[in-house]
Order: sequence, then structure tokens, then C-alpha cells
Amino acid sequence: MGILCSHVRPEEKAIFRALAARGVDFDRLDEEKLFLYFHANGLAQKYSVIWSRVISHTRALYLLSALNGWGMRTVNDFPTVLTCGDKVLTTQALARHGLPTPRTAVAFGVEAALEAIEEIGYPVVLKPAVGSWGRLLSRVNDRDTAEAVLAHKVALGGPGHSVFYIQEYVPKPGRDIRVLVVGDEVVYAIYRRSAHWITNTARGAEPDLCPLTPDIVTLALSAARAVGGGILAVDLLEDADGRLLVSEVNHTPEFHGAMQVVDVDIAGKMADYVIQRAVEKHPHPEGHGGIQRTD
Repeated sequence: MGILCSHVRPEEKAIFRALAARGVDFDRLDEEKLFLYFHANGLAQKYSVIWSRVISHTRALYLLSALNGWGMRTVNDFPTVLTCGDKVLTTQALARHGLPTPRTAVAFGVEAALEAIEEIGYPVVLKPAVGSWGRLLSRVNDRDTAEAVLAHKVALGGPGHSVFYIQEYVPKPGRDIRVLVVGDEVVYAIYRRSAHWITNTARGAEPDLCPLTPDIVTLALSAARAVGGGILAVDLLEDADGRLLVSEVNHTPEFHGAMQVVDVDIAGKMADYVIQRAVEKHPHPEGHGGIQRTD
């Protein structure tokens, strides 16, 4: 097994321990020390599966596109990572499958964005289409703020600020729900509690155990399947009526907070799934290309 990761965080350390406990031979592949070599597929002969723990969405896309194109098994697969790494594509996938989400619009110009915001109604949340850890989120409470935030995005420039992802603000009860799905199993759910309206653990939210109700299990599994399946974290919001809404789906979930509060071998569950992927019958098509290491 090859594990793509340039940073070894608590999650990766737990994964390494779980694989070692299962007697699995694995190599850590630091993507910063790799380069794509398009006419010699060396990894297909060496690894049964590649497990991506790459933080950079762009790097993950290029690597997984190449690996899957050469017929290699990966976790997660390129289409899933492509969808989950872009909030616009995620929301489209969830909507196509009829899953409940906050009201959301995407606009491509300032005037269109302002019109969409007015139609959804204040407050709204402006998010970057690609991004994580609660960064660059803005809660917009009125027209003046909307104009200021949109003008700032235009001034910043670049592809990340040329598309406006607009979502209704859901007044959460001081928490959201993160659910880990591994294959066809819901492994756990946790509350992420915070006095701030952004409830990411990266922004200081505290984890707490959340009971796995039938509604949570059904919705999380449906959301995971809608984006292609694999090892995924599904973020749920509770609206004022207690209805569950799917907010986002994360393709490289962190779980250091969950390890503090759930009585589950999280890394072990993930490892077992990836091992199963490695032994599935899946003949490699003849491919051309490969990855070489520089160390």
C-alpha cells in the first residue's frame, strides 16, 4: 500500500499504527518528492492500492487523475475527490439526488450575486467554492456588507474569487454534526460545539458524542453515495425545526477531535476498508505513465 501525504498529523500516525497492527506493508509517499512520469507506470506493479491523505486539493486531483487513469485503485477515487473538493459540484450532486441542503446559489458577477442574495434573504453565507477549515467564510447580514464583501473578492482576483457561492444562513443550535462514513458503514457522529457561528474544529469547536439516529445514518449514507462513496465526512446542520440538512462532504477527513470522544477504532475502520479495496478483483488496464520519487 502507498499512502500519499506530505504532512504526518495525528490522523496519519493513527493510520500508520493501524496498518502496522494488521501486518500491512506500506510506504509513505510524500507528494512533494514525487513527479509524474507519463510513459512508465511503475507504481501499478508495486502497490495494490494508493491511499490519498493529501491536504492540497489541486495536488490530490492531479495525482488521483493520473493514478486512476493508469488503472490503479485509490481511496478516494478521482471523481469523488473532484466533487467533494468543490462546493459547487458537491451541492449539485446532493441536489441531483434530492437530498436536503441549505438554499444555495452560484453567481458569476457582482450584480447577479446581489440579486441572488436578496432572493435568498439575509443573512447569507458567502463561501469559497474550494477551501476548508472554515477559511474565508463571510456571514452577510445586509446589503452594505454584501457589496463590501463582493467588492473585496473582485479586488483580490484569481479564479477562487471569480465565482460567488451563496448559501442561506442556518441558525445552528451552537453546533453542527460531523458523520464519518467508511464504505457502506457509518462509523460515528460527533457534535462540533462552538459559540461562534463557524463550528469547525480547526476554528476551536469542541467535539462531543452525537447519537447515531436512523435519520443521521440514512442521510449520511445517502450523501456519501451521491458524491461517489469512499471514506468521507458528511457535515449536517440542524435547522430551526430540527430538520437535518447536508452542508458539505469532505474527502480527506480529519478525526483527531473525534478520537477524544468516540469509543471506536477510527483509523482501524478506515484501514480495513482500504485493505478490502486492495484485494478486490479489479484488473488493471494497460496504462502508460507513472510516478517517480526524487528521494
